[in-house]
Amino acid sequence: MSTKSTEVPPVARTPEEWGEAVRKMGGRAYHGKQIFRWIQARGVLDPSQMSDLPGSMRQALAEGGVGPVVSIAEERRSADNTRKMLVKLRDGATVETVLIPNVTAGKSSLPDPTRPSVPGTGEVLEDADAAAAVEDEDDAGEGSNVARVTQCISTQVGCAMGCVFCASGQAGLKRHLGPDEIVGQVLLGKSRLDPGEQLRNVVFMGMGEPLHNYEATARTLKLLTHPDGISLSSRRVTVSTSGLVPEIERLGQDFAGNIGLAVSLHAADDETRSRLLPINKKYPLAKLMGALRAYPLPSRRRITIEYTLVAGRNDNAEEAKKLSKLLRGLPVKVNLIPMNPIADSALGPPDLSSVLAFQQVLCDDGYSCFIRRRRGDDVSAACGQLALAGAKRKIRLVS
Repeated sequence: MSTKSTEVPPVARTPEEWGEAVRKMGGRAYHGKQIFRWIQARGVLDPSQMSDLPGSMRQALAEGGVGPVVSIAEERRSADNTRKMLVKLRDGATVETVLIPNVTAGKSSLPDPTRPSVPGTGEVLEDADAAAAVEDEDDAGEGSNVARVTQCISTQVGCAMGCVFCASGQAGLKRHLGPDEIVGQVLLGKSRLDPGEQLRNVVFMGMGEPLHNYEATARTLKLLTHPDGISLSSRRVTVSTSGLVPEIERLGQDFAGNIGLAVSLHAADDETRSRLLPINKKYPLAKLMGALRAYPLPSRRRITIEYTLVAGRNDNAEEAKKLSKLLRGLPVKVNLIPMNPIADSALGPPDLSSVLAFQQVLCDDGYSCFIRRRRGDDVSAACGQLALAGAKRKIRLVS
């Protein structure tokens, strides 16, 4: 299932790696920087369009495999303008990526109007762009005419984690994606932005467990944040994990804690969490919480705790109190996610009153706690709904 290779795929090369490659073609190091900018900053994957390169080099690049690594097999647009794209890879496999436009804070998608709120009061707090799972302190100076978009990207074909409320892992893991296939989703997503939109955030929250495919994820992070490429701020990139402790530690070391971390927690005791997330049997809560407390967060940054509320499983006030106690002392914000429906599962979300009661417990204890809006659920693009097209279910869904 691994895609490991000693040869870095062309679309995933750094400027330095391109400099070495072009020297073998008779070029110079600055040609490597030019190629990197064409691919990563401009999204141009056709060497014939790289107009400032010598013709012989453009021909060599084409013969060396430079070209699109992903394409759109299908695109569906939700009523809220969320776009889910079925992305076809060169071997015919497919994954899904989603473009999520920002929404105006304060406009609620809940059945009842929500009230203005302050953390710690128990009032309703709703995350205006919860899918981003990023900090927005530096947005104040940005022009009002820019429509910010978050892209949710996949890292694996399928998933091995087997979380019972998530469609991505129903068929198990088919293979890892290469870094060119991961960054290729972002390049493709940028090409599908509407006029006036800007890609603002990238979240590794699509199909697959990013830290299970660590090498490809890490290289993609370096590409996304390279100043000569897509040039996203590291605070604008978030990696979500179900709790792979060694890789959480490695991510913190390799990127000095600057990459945003989101953790799919979903329960505050080992018995419940192991039923919902089998990975908890390998890395129980004591180990996971130890890794989170050791994560080298820069000042004013927080870990995002993702908590999917499943009716009758983890959604009562007592569970909220356990979660509050478990998180005490950690710099976190909590995203509550009423479970989105998936095929072949009898599990579902709690009613609104239960969601609000759960949230109030956490707010009363001083946590910033948000209810994630459903974005794109009418095209199965909401959290937990991304699935392997045409795949047969492999894991057993708890009823």
